[in-house]
Amino acid sequence: MSTSFNPPNLTRFMRRALIAGVVLILLMIVPWNHDRFFEAYLIGWTFWTGIAIGSLALLMLQHLTGGGWGFVIRRILEASTRTLPAMAVLFIPILLGAHSLYHEWMDEAEAQKHEAVAFKAKYLNFPFFTVRAVIYFAVWILLAYFLNRWSLAQDRTADNRYTSNMRVLSGPGMVLLIFSVTFASVDWYMSIEPEWFSTIYGFLFVAAWALSALAFTIAALATLSKDEPLNRIVAPLHFHDLGKLLLALVMLWAYFAFSQYLIIWSGNLPEEIVWYLKRIPGLWGGTIVAIAILHYAAPFLFLLSRSVKRNPRTLMMIAGLIIVMRMIDLIWMIAPAFGGKNWVWLDAIALIGFGGLWLAVFTWQLGKRSLIPINDPQYESVLEQMHAGH
Repeated sequence: MSTSFNPPNLTRFMRRALIAGVVLILLMIVPWNHDRFFEAYLIGWTFWTGIAIGSLALLMLQHLTGGGWGFVIRRILEASTRTLPAMAVLFIPILLGAHSLYHEWMDEAEAQKHEAVAFKAKYLNFPFFTVRAVIYFAVWILLAYFLNRWSLAQDRTADNRYTSNMRVLSGPGMVLLIFSVTFASVDWYMSIEPEWFSTIYGFLFVAAWALSALAFTIAALATLSKDEPLNRIVAPLHFHDLGKLLLALVMLWAYFAFSQYLIIWSGNLPEEIVWYLKRIPGLWGGTIVAIAILHYAAPFLFLLSRSVKRNPRTLMMIAGLIIVMRMIDLIWMIAPAFGGKNWVWLDAIALIGFGGLWLAVFTWQLGKRSLIPINDPQYESVLEQMHAGH
């Protein structure tokens, strides 16, 4: 039975994605600008790493809650999490370019000019920064390793003990992930402007990465379910459930984003408003309006419709829109810190280039296992849902 759920041959797509990714990453070096290269590299790396980490969060959520929606996307989520070792290796250039990215606290002379930055020196220093990054990746990769290992063992043995193991690990694992993502976002992004701070900034990244991961997963499922073998098991009911979760995450992300703005606006303190003052004038101000409409209002309104959520094609279009707007929002959050308005095109190349590399690794991992965890206790109930959903 397991062979009937083998994934389709995606070798051609994997090769094309890999070639495109390598070529575009190399193209970033052509107009050599040391600082702008590392800025674009950070943005591209962040978006696709966020999908891997967000997939880990969704995978643990699925093990904690159960349900057919998580059953049909588990293999996609697992393949996404198995890209984490590759993204950890690709983090090394960020360490090499740390002086360009984090100049305000990496340069001791510059740091001493600002009292707030000098005060944070015991935390913001390169050795401790590197150690923390190693800890974050160790947590994420270990969680992904055990969840993937037990899932495969369950497939081979049909032993429900592995289901219990994955559920038990996912509780504390979710807590560890939220804390580690919060600290990582402070280290890697907030510290670019070390005088500024926000207590909700970490939660914003937790919600954003989970949203990016779910949007990608829906797009992948909609594509794979057009053909064998998933068209025999994925039903409109599953897309309906995923659409409801997508709506919830869109609202959660918008809540965090607006809450941060509202708190800073109402406080109106010079050390806090400076972050928004860089991101409101000119092109950046127009970007905020586009994000409000296309990242929140439009998906929110469309996802209220039951028919839209049950239609794989329309749901995939909304997911694709969210992915594009997540990229734009990430550029809006990071690029103004470097004054890089004229280099946004390089950020776009980095996002597409890293997309090629990440999709190549993801496709390679997806092809290693059956697309459905056939020995999962939920298997029969999902088949019943499929017939009911149709």
